Amino acid sequence: MKRAASSLALALLIVAAYAVPVSTSKLPAVHAQWSNPNSDVPPYHSGPPAPGQALPPILHGSQLTGPFFQKGWQVAVYREAAQIPGVLYQLPCLCGCERGLGHTSLHSCFEGTHGAICDTCAAEEAYAYRMTKRGWSVQQIRSGIEHHAYASIDLNKLGQN
Repeated sequence: MKRAASSLALALLIVAAYAVPVSTSKLPAVHAQWSNPNSDVPPYHSGPPAPGQALPPILHGSQLTGPFFQKGWQVAVYREAAQIPGVLYQLPCLCGCERGLGHTSLHSCFEGTHGAICDTCAAEEAYAYRMTKRGWSVQQIRSGIEHHAYASIDLNKLGQN
């Protein structure tokens, strides 16, 4: 009986593996059940929070310790994020966390530990912080993120004092 159950489980795994669409083409794969992640714009808020609207807090202080904050850059991006919450609220996050975690903007990534374990979120935040300090508008920063300008950020150089 155990052998039959094992054989059935193996057969189901094989069938499931072939059911996943795989493409070797340079064109994005077409998914019937899900939207194409290469063409979707991740969520963000088109304007700043409404007057009086309190955003969920970004982790800070003693919350920036423990296993998720072992590297200097992990603490640095949260400290920077705390300085520009309204900007992060208006930016998309390109890591896909809106699908798995329900995030609604880059701000959401720093309300918990996700920003410390995802180098995409961390680099996007570092990019947003630097461009904000240079006087860029949220729209200019968003365009840069959508064009992957954050990819030039070296996280290992952040938080080194």
